[in-house]
Amino acid sequence: MCRAMEDMRNQTLKEGMKEVAFRMLAAGKYALEETVNISGLSLEEVKQLKADRSA
Repeated sequence: MCRAMEDMRNQTLKEGMKEVAFRMLAAGKYALEETVNISGLSLEEVKQLKADRSA
Protein backbone atom coordinates (compact mmCIF):
# COMPACT_ATOMS: atom_id res chain seq x y z
CA MET A 1 0.00 0.00 0.00
CA CYS A 2 2.85 2.39 0.81
CA ARG A 3 4.30 1.88 -2.68
CA ALA A 4 0.98 2.80 -4.26
CA MET A 5 0.82 6.02 -2.24
CA GLU A 6 4.39 6.88 -3.23
CA ASP A 7 3.59 6.28 -6.91
CA MET A 8 0.52 8.54 -6.65
CA ARG A 9 2.59 11.27 -4.99
CA ASN A 10 5.28 11.05 -7.66
CA GLN A 11 2.66 11.22 -10.42
CA THR A 12 1.09 14.28 -8.81
CA LEU A 13 4.49 15.99 -8.57
CA LYS A 14 5.22 15.16 -12.21
CA GLU A 15 1.90 16.63 -13.33
CA GLY A 16 2.65 19.78 -11.35
CA MET A 17 6.03 20.15 -13.01
CA LYS A 18 4.41 19.69 -16.42
CA GLU A 19 2.07 22.56 -15.56
CA VAL A 20 5.06 24.74 -14.58
CA ALA A 21 6.83 23.88 -17.83
CA PHE A 22 3.67 24.56 -19.82
CA ARG A 23 3.37 28.01 -18.25
CA MET A 24 7.03 28.75 -18.93
CA LEU A 25 6.58 27.79 -22.57
CA ALA A 26 3.44 29.89 -22.83
CA ALA A 27 5.29 32.91 -21.44
CA GLY A 28 7.81 32.60 -24.26
CA LYS A 29 10.60 34.02 -22.11
CA TYR A 30 12.54 30.85 -21.38
CA ALA A 31 14.82 28.68 -23.47
CA LEU A 32 14.04 24.96 -23.55
CA GLU A 33 17.12 24.26 -21.44
CA GLU A 34 15.93 26.69 -18.76
CA THR A 35 12.54 25.01 -18.69
CA VAL A 36 14.21 21.61 -18.34
CA ASN A 37 16.41 22.82 -15.49
CA ILE A 38 13.62 24.50 -13.56
CA SER A 39 10.91 21.87 -14.08
CA GLY A 40 13.07 18.78 -13.75
CA LEU A 41 11.43 17.29 -16.81
CA SER A 42 13.48 15.74 -19.58
CA LEU A 43 14.22 17.66 -22.76
CA GLU A 44 12.00 15.24 -24.67
CA GLU A 45 9.08 15.87 -22.30
CA VAL A 46 9.46 19.64 -22.65
CA LYS A 47 9.67 19.37 -26.43
CA GLN A 48 6.48 17.28 -26.41
CA LEU A 49 4.70 19.88 -24.27
CA LYS A 50 5.81 22.58 -26.68
CA ALA A 51 4.56 20.56 -29.65
CA ASP A 52 1.24 19.93 -27.91
CA ARG A 53 0.90 23.64 -27.13
CA SER A 54 1.60 24.55 -30.75
CA ALA A 55 -0.95 22.09 -32.15
